[in-house]
Amino acid sequence: MKCFLERRSIRKYTSDHINDELIKKLLTAGMYAPSAGNEQPWEYIVVRDKELLVEITKVHPYSSMLKEADAAIIVCGNLKKEKFKDFWVQDCSASTQNILLAAHTQGLGAVWLGVYPETKRVKGIKKIFNLPKHITPLSIISLGYPSENKPTPIRFNEDIIHYDEW
Repeated sequence: MKCFLERRSIRKYTSDHINDELIKKLLTAGMYAPSAGNEQPWEYIVVRDKELLVEITKVHPYSSMLKEADAAIIVCGNLKKEKFKDFWVQDCSASTQNILLAAHTQGLGAVWLGVYPETKRVKGIKKIFNLPKHITPLSIISLGYPSENKPTPIRFNEDIIHYDEW
Protein backbone atom coordinates (compact mmCIF):
# COMPACT_ATOMS: atom_id res chain seq x y z
CA MET A 1 0.00 0.00 0.00
CA LYS A 2 2.87 2.35 0.74
CA CYS A 3 3.80 2.87 -2.92
CA PHE A 4 0.19 3.69 -3.84
CA LEU A 5 -0.30 6.13 -0.99
CA GLU A 6 3.06 7.90 -1.23
CA ARG A 7 3.46 8.22 -5.00
CA ARG A 8 3.12 11.85 -6.02
CA SER A 9 3.43 13.71 -9.31
CA ILE A 10 6.99 15.07 -9.21
CA ARG A 11 7.90 17.90 -11.56
CA LYS A 12 11.25 19.07 -10.16
CA TYR A 13 14.40 17.02 -10.57
CA THR A 14 18.08 16.97 -9.69
CA SER A 15 20.71 16.72 -12.42
CA ASP A 16 21.48 13.07 -11.53
CA HIS A 17 21.45 10.55 -14.39
CA ILE A 18 19.08 7.57 -14.51
CA ASN A 19 21.01 4.53 -15.67
CA ASP A 20 19.83 2.32 -18.52
CA GLU A 21 19.22 -0.66 -16.23
CA LEU A 22 16.73 1.36 -14.20
CA ILE A 23 14.92 2.51 -17.35
CA LYS A 24 14.70 -1.15 -18.38
CA LYS A 25 13.11 -2.00 -15.01
CA LEU A 26 10.49 0.68 -15.54
CA LEU A 27 9.72 -0.61 -19.03
CA THR A 28 9.47 -4.15 -17.68
CA ALA A 29 6.90 -2.96 -15.13
CA GLY A 30 4.97 -1.31 -17.95
CA MET A 31 4.97 -4.51 -19.98
CA TYR A 32 3.47 -6.44 -17.07
CA ALA A 33 0.29 -4.36 -17.00
CA PRO A 34 -3.01 -6.11 -17.63
CA SER A 35 -4.51 -5.76 -21.11
CA ALA A 36 -7.77 -6.70 -22.80
CA GLY A 37 -7.46 -10.19 -24.21
CA ASN A 38 -3.75 -10.01 -23.36
CA GLU A 39 -3.29 -7.88 -26.49
CA GLN A 40 -0.38 -5.90 -24.99
CA PRO A 41 -0.76 -3.06 -27.51
CA TRP A 42 1.94 -0.86 -26.01
CA GLU A 43 5.08 0.46 -27.63
CA TYR A 44 7.55 2.77 -25.86
CA ILE A 45 9.87 5.58 -26.87
CA VAL A 46 12.65 6.31 -24.38
CA VAL A 47 13.70 9.94 -24.78
CA ARG A 48 17.05 11.05 -23.38
CA ASP A 49 18.01 13.65 -25.98
CA LYS A 50 17.65 17.07 -24.29
CA GLU A 51 16.72 18.77 -27.56
CA LEU A 52 13.85 16.33 -28.08
CA LEU A 53 12.66 16.82 -24.50
CA VAL A 54 12.56 20.57 -25.12
CA GLU A 55 10.83 20.02 -28.48
CA ILE A 56 8.00 18.19 -26.68
CA THR A 57 7.37 21.31 -24.57
CA LYS A 58 6.49 23.18 -27.75
CA VAL A 59 3.54 20.87 -28.49
CA HIS A 60 2.45 19.93 -24.97
CA PRO A 61 1.38 22.92 -22.87
CA TYR A 62 1.90 21.24 -19.48
CA SER A 63 5.29 19.65 -20.06
CA SER A 64 7.76 22.33 -18.93
CA MET A 65 9.29 19.91 -16.38
CA LEU A 66 10.79 17.99 -19.31
CA LYS A 67 13.40 20.75 -19.55
CA GLU A 68 14.81 19.48 -16.21
CA ALA A 69 14.03 15.78 -16.67
CA ASP A 70 16.79 13.27 -17.27
CA ALA A 71 14.53 11.15 -19.45
CA ALA A 72 10.97 10.53 -20.56
CA ILE A 73 9.05 7.49 -21.66
CA ILE A 74 6.32 7.93 -24.25
CA VAL A 75 3.71 5.19 -23.99
CA CYS A 76 2.06 4.54 -27.33
CA GLY A 77 -0.72 2.26 -28.53
CA ASN A 78 -0.09 0.05 -31.52
CA LEU A 79 -3.48 -0.15 -33.23
CA LYS A 80 -2.36 -3.15 -35.28
CA LYS A 81 -2.21 -5.15 -32.03
CA GLU A 82 -5.82 -4.38 -31.09
CA LYS A 83 -8.04 -7.38 -30.44
CA PHE A 84 -10.82 -5.24 -28.96
CA LYS A 85 -11.39 -1.81 -30.53
CA ASP A 86 -10.23 1.14 -28.42
CA PHE A 87 -9.21 -0.93 -25.39
CA TRP A 88 -5.63 0.09 -26.16
CA VAL A 89 -6.39 3.28 -24.20
CA GLN A 90 -7.12 1.35 -21.01
CA ASP A 91 -4.26 -1.05 -21.61
CA CYS A 92 -1.70 1.71 -22.18
CA SER A 93 -3.09 3.63 -19.19
CA ALA A 94 -2.46 0.57 -17.01
CA SER A 95 1.06 0.36 -18.43
CA THR A 96 1.63 4.04 -17.66
CA GLN A 97 0.47 3.57 -14.07
CA ASN A 98 2.77 0.56 -13.63
CA ILE A 99 5.72 2.66 -14.80
CA LEU A 100 4.79 5.50 -12.43
CA LEU A 101 4.58 3.14 -9.46
CA ALA A 102 7.82 1.41 -10.42
CA ALA A 103 9.56 4.79 -10.72
CA HIS A 104 8.40 5.73 -7.23
CA THR A 105 9.58 2.46 -5.69
CA GLN A 106 12.98 2.99 -7.33
CA GLY A 107 13.41 6.45 -5.82
CA LEU A 108 12.59 8.38 -8.98
CA GLY A 109 10.24 11.28 -9.45
CA ALA A 110 7.75 11.06 -12.30
CA VAL A 111 4.64 12.70 -13.66
CA TRP A 112 2.03 11.51 -16.18
CA LEU A 113 1.57 13.93 -19.07
CA GLY A 114 -1.59 13.15 -21.02
CA VAL A 115 -1.33 13.20 -24.79
CA TYR A 116 -4.31 11.26 -26.16
CA PRO A 117 -7.10 12.26 -26.88
CA GLU A 118 -5.89 15.86 -27.33
CA THR A 119 -5.58 16.05 -31.14
CA LYS A 120 -2.92 18.80 -31.22
CA ARG A 121 -0.72 16.93 -28.74
CA VAL A 122 -1.12 13.63 -30.58
CA LYS A 123 -0.22 15.25 -33.93
CA GLY A 124 2.71 17.12 -32.40
CA ILE A 125 4.24 14.03 -30.79
CA LYS A 126 3.63 11.97 -33.93
CA LYS A 127 5.48 14.60 -35.97
CA ILE A 128 8.45 15.00 -33.58
CA PHE A 129 9.04 11.25 -33.36
CA ASN A 130 7.97 10.33 -36.91
CA LEU A 131 5.37 7.82 -35.69
CA PRO A 132 3.62 5.58 -38.22
CA LYS A 133 -0.15 5.94 -38.66
CA HIS A 134 -0.99 2.89 -36.55
CA ILE A 135 0.95 4.20 -33.50
CA THR A 136 -0.83 6.68 -31.20
CA PRO A 137 0.92 8.33 -28.26
CA LEU A 138 -1.16 8.06 -25.08
CA SER A 139 1.11 9.52 -22.41
CA ILE A 140 4.52 10.91 -21.66
CA ILE A 141 6.18 10.06 -18.35
CA SER A 142 8.70 12.66 -17.25
CA LEU A 143 11.49 11.10 -15.16
CA GLY A 144 14.24 12.28 -12.87
CA TYR A 145 15.56 12.05 -9.36
CA PRO A 146 13.24 14.24 -7.28
CA SER A 147 14.30 17.60 -5.91
CA GLU A 148 10.93 18.14 -4.24
CA ASN A 149 8.98 16.26 -1.59
CA LYS A 150 5.22 16.27 -1.49
CA PRO A 151 3.13 15.19 1.48
CA THR A 152 0.65 12.35 1.23
CA PRO A 153 -2.87 13.75 1.16
CA ILE A 154 -5.84 11.96 2.67
CA ARG A 155 -7.97 10.84 -0.24
CA PHE A 156 -10.01 8.00 1.22
CA ASN A 157 -13.62 9.16 1.21
CA GLU A 158 -16.33 6.89 2.58
CA ASP A 159 -19.00 9.14 1.00
CA ILE A 160 -18.24 7.96 -2.52
CA ILE A 161 -18.50 4.23 -1.77
CA HIS A 162 -21.73 2.44 -2.57
CA TYR A 163 -22.48 -1.11 -1.46
CA ASP A 164 -24.69 -3.37 -3.56
CA GLU A 165 -26.71 -0.44 -4.91
CA TRP A 166 -26.44 3.29 -5.53
